[in-house]
Amino acid sequence: MKREKNGREQDRAQHPCSLNSNKVTRDEHNDLPWNIRKFMHNKLHSFNFTAELKKLRPWSRSSWSHTDLPRLREGMVGAQFWVSYVPCEAQRLNAVQLTIEQIDLIKRLIEQYPEDLRLATSADEVEAAFKEGRIASLIGVEGGHAIQNSLGVLRALRDLGVRYLTLTHTCSTPWAECARARETDEEDPDSPRGLTRFGKTVVREMNRLGLLVDLSHVSQATMREALQVSRAPVIFSHSSVYAICKNPRNVPDDILREVAERGGVVMVSFYNYFLTCSNKATISDVIEHINHVRKVAGVDHVGIGADFDGINMLPEGLGDVSGYPQLFAELLGDPTWSMEDLRKLAGQNLLRVMREAEQVRKDLQEQGMRPYEEELPHGASGDGPSCFYKFNKSPSNSE
Repeated sequence: MKREKNGREQDRAQHPCSLNSNKVTRDEHNDLPWNIRKFMHNKLHSFNFTAELKKLRPWSRSSWSHTDLPRLREGMVGAQFWVSYVPCEAQRLNAVQLTIEQIDLIKRLIEQYPEDLRLATSADEVEAAFKEGRIASLIGVEGGHAIQNSLGVLRALRDLGVRYLTLTHTCSTPWAECARARETDEEDPDSPRGLTRFGKTVVREMNRLGLLVDLSHVSQATMREALQVSRAPVIFSHSSVYAICKNPRNVPDDILREVAERGGVVMVSFYNYFLTCSNKATISDVIEHINHVRKVAGVDHVGIGADFDGINMLPEGLGDVSGYPQLFAELLGDPTWSMEDLRKLAGQNLLRVMREAEQVRKDLQEQGMRPYEEELPHGASGDGPSCFYKFNKSPSNSE
């Protein structure tokens, strides 16, 4: 005799869009803007985001290309952090200029597709975009080298719409140690251990500005010190679990627990080498990492940060941004995941952290907290003597 499904089973059996109207996922990290620079030299007039890029050169020939509007819609993406990334090689050169150019590119892309994309700088604006049927488009900056050791630049990036900063990329800054610093010490012997005093000031100023502190790419020492300093919850925008794959880019269990204690969220990356420490992975491997974060940190502290367009090896079945429904379909089949919990994974946790960071900013404003004016100590940047304009110690007029 065929058993009739009860109401809860029928609800779970629906398409994953039942998680949140017609949108499922808020993803914390997508590197499409850098690919537009690589392939199109930031010339948006020649870029058709509504096309199926997987069928067009040069995109179709690249294993790094996973994103276009048709696939975002197919993947039910409701919000996306677009990343302003510039290579570590630009540190001490023109990193600030390149970062601003990438932010300009992101904002022009949003303006060019107003029926599909909407710039969002707060959790409320993300929710407003959902109601309009548009993809909430947020801006993150990947790598502290983008601020060139300047709190003034950090504040300017916030004014331009940036809402998170990854403290390092694959290179240390003079004030923060990256995950691979010990592998590259021969190239960068001046790499700090963890956060310097100035690095802690950067974190405090980010709290004052309402910028999310992103700890993906940083060393474990930097993770621990940033967690101690930050008054707002932190994020890992695209990392996975160290207990499963012992890659220095992944998050150890003690850090997962501390992230939970402080209200943060770890967004699981889809990069095969972070999932299995090899070039092969499946949706089941992604789910293993998600479930581990849920087990150790709790369901309120896990999210998704796939890193599409920034990686070239992806799990079978998750080859581009259209694959999110397959992931949630698998999770819907697991009775240990409630619909409420799946909504948290799909983006409610991220929105909560954004709101808490916004509240910390408001609280600090009400306390009269003024902008930090600390500068990196002279000589600590590692730059040569001719890299910067030298200001006189005593005031003088410009004549």
